[in-house]
Amino acid sequence: MTSSAPATTAGHNRADAGLVDTLRGLVGAENVLTEAVDLAPYAFDGTAAIKQRPACVVFARDRSQVAPIVKAVAGARVPLVTRGSGTGLSGGSVPVDGGVVLGLNHLDQILDVDTANLTMRVEAGVITQRIDQEAAKHGLFYPPDPGSQKISTIGGNVAENSGGLRGLKYGVTRDYVMGLRVVLADGQEVWLGNQCVKDVAGYSLKDLFIGSEGTLGVVTEVLLKLLPRPKARRTMTATFATMEAAAAAVSDIIARQIVPCTVEFLDQTTIRCVDDHAGLGLPRDAAALLLLESDGHPAVVEEECEAMRQALVDAGATGVETARDEADAERLRTARRAAFSALARVSPTTILEDVTVPRSELAPMVKFIAECAERHDLLIGVFGHMGDGNLHPTFLTDERNEQEMHRVEQALSEIVDETLRRGGTITGEHGVGLAKKAFLHRQLGDASYQLLRTVKRSLDPAGLLNPGKIFE
Repeated sequence: MTSSAPATTAGHNRADAGLVDTLRGLVGAENVLTEAVDLAPYAFDGTAAIKQRPACVVFARDRSQVAPIVKAVAGARVPLVTRGSGTGLSGGSVPVDGGVVLGLNHLDQILDVDTANLTMRVEAGVITQRIDQEAAKHGLFYPPDPGSQKISTIGGNVAENSGGLRGLKYGVTRDYVMGLRVVLADGQEVWLGNQCVKDVAGYSLKDLFIGSEGTLGVVTEVLLKLLPRPKARRTMTATFATMEAAAAAVSDIIARQIVPCTVEFLDQTTIRCVDDHAGLGLPRDAAALLLLESDGHPAVVEEECEAMRQALVDAGATGVETARDEADAERLRTARRAAFSALARVSPTTILEDVTVPRSELAPMVKFIAECAERHDLLIGVFGHMGDGNLHPTFLTDERNEQEMHRVEQALSEIVDETLRRGGTITGEHGVGLAKKAFLHRQLGDASYQLLRTVKRSLDPAGLLNPGKIFE
């Protein structure tokens, strides 16, 4: 968000010609960018209204090059920001002024698929969707499916602990990381974790790096847990006249001890934008649309879907539709996956936010966001993961309008305060980065906040790895 200042280089050096020459010697001149026109695409990530140009971008073409790069940059006391595809939504990979961006998207090898132990070992630059596609060749399944899965990298997913549509049943990235190869701030390389299902030898250090947003080390390799691929999947949608009824339906489904693979929702603003964008024939007058999926053994899927249908009807659904086949299912999934791109067409600037509340607080939280939008004269579409309480209030605005952007900042601050008042968190899957760091202390309080800073100082005493992110 624009309320956060750009990352600062206070106490750090700027990358100079000497460091650039050193980096060229390590990876080749063709893998080091310094011209303004070449640096421009690396000045921002997927976060609206935040950008800052680095002094240079260096690409590692081999894992063995990462440690020497980190050592060289650390030796020059220059900030280093690691980057994959740049799809982050909290400013986590926005560069530091005068710093170096380390691009890992060329480390894109799938190193091993172990069908005996149900694991896959991959480099950090492998595209998320490709991991599941490779697993499918062996009858296996990699569940995490962030909305950016077609272009995001697994290294970025680990850095942000990304979630996805299947999070309710299968969890998030952290639940599938068994091991990590990490280059620390001083250039030392460590391996954390292993293939064992059980391992309580010492601190779980790998978990410290998952979700650390590149502030503690550079992840170059990931060992992932796989699951047997579900034999069947069924997709359905339901529409409701009120958001409260939709939330009640979800609560009832969970209370009936049914855990769907996916429970997503769109509010009316988002429904209409998606229908305008994708022409899916969605019910434009509905206050809420739910997308639900069940997967597993065919008999169980059949039983679950019937039970869900009954719960939806009992909760007052105005319509329930079940996909006829896979093509029809994909049409229904598109309604949810197209939400952000559809909303982004409405205004020059689209700010996709991310807060999470307990499921019981979901309906009143959505109502509060709608009231907040009206109070500040803003257009806010809301969609997200109703099964786990993760909301994406999406501000449709124009960053050139300073007055309106000020109202956006006020509204977001109120939404964060209400989220915390209801026992929620300032971010469920996008991370803190630059966009949310002003709010982190509100959630954690003094002691927990200082503990985070202690961890950062212990692993990166010079403060060179992604400085200015999460906290100053």
